[in-house]
Amino acid sequence: MFPILKETLSRQVKAMDLMEELLEEEFSLLMARDTDAIMTLEFSIHELLRQLASEKESIIRFLGGGKLHDYAQMLPNDKKMTILQLWHEIDKKEQTCSKQASKNTQLSLGLLDQSKELLNYLHERIVPPQRTAYSRKGVYTQSRPQASMINGRF
Repeated sequence: MFPILKETLSRQVKAMDLMEELLEEEFSLLMARDTDAIMTLEFSIHELLRQLASEKESIIRFLGGGKLHDYAQMLPNDKKMTILQLWHEIDKKEQTCSKQASKNTQLSLGLLDQSKELLNYLHERIVPPQRTAYSRKGVYTQSRPQASMINGRF
C-alpha cells in the first residue's frame, strides 16, 4: 500500500511542478498578449488539473475514504516522514500555483477592462455627434438614433 501512495504522491509533486511552469508561461504570454498561444496553453492547464483531480480521487478511493494524514500516522517513522514530506511539498506547490493563477487572473481581467474601454472610446469617436437643428416648422428636430417608425405625407 505504501509504494502505491508514494508513487501517486510523487506524480502529484511532478504535476504541480509542471503546473507552476505552465502558469508562469501563461503570465508571460499574457504580458505579450499572444491570445492564440494562451488558448492552447489553457487547454493544457485544464487537462493537467483534470489529471491532478483524478490522482487525488484515486488516493481517496485507495484509502477507503480515509485521510492521508491519518494513514501516515499509522506507518513506521521513516515511511511516515516520506509520506508527510511529499504531502507538505504538494501543499506548498499548490499555494504557489494558486498565487500565480491569481496574478494571471488579475492581469487578464485588467487587459479585458483596458480593451473594453478602448473599444468604447473608439465607438464614441465613430458615432456622429447629435446635432440639434431647426425643422421647417421652426422647432428642434428630433433625432432618432434607434430604429423607429416614420410618419409622413406625400
